[in-house]
Amino acid sequence: MYFVYILSSPNKNAIYAGVTSDLPGRVFQHKRKMFQGFTAKYNIDRLVYYERFDHIDLAIAREKQIKGYSRAKKDALINAANPAWSDLYKDGKITSLK
Repeated sequence: MYFVYILSSPNKNAIYAGVTSDLPGRVFQHKRKMFQGFTAKYNIDRLVYYERFDHIDLAIAREKQIKGYSRAKKDALINAANPAWSDLYKDGKITSLK
């Protein structure tokens, strides 16, 4: 199983989209600032959106599609599934979207 995910900074000013086969593990890495780069620099570690895929090629295509979206379209995607922009990562577990 593969996941496309969107992380947000606490103030929602910055977001990041990625793809992984281990969503809880990847979010944990972002929360611990294990990647020195954009997400660490802007404190982007709140899981606000994700989608599941059975095939990596579909997940990668969707990640590229989302990365190509305008910021407004990304915000609309998050708002539709998680209007409060709640952090869906709690104690090592992923909370379901609505």
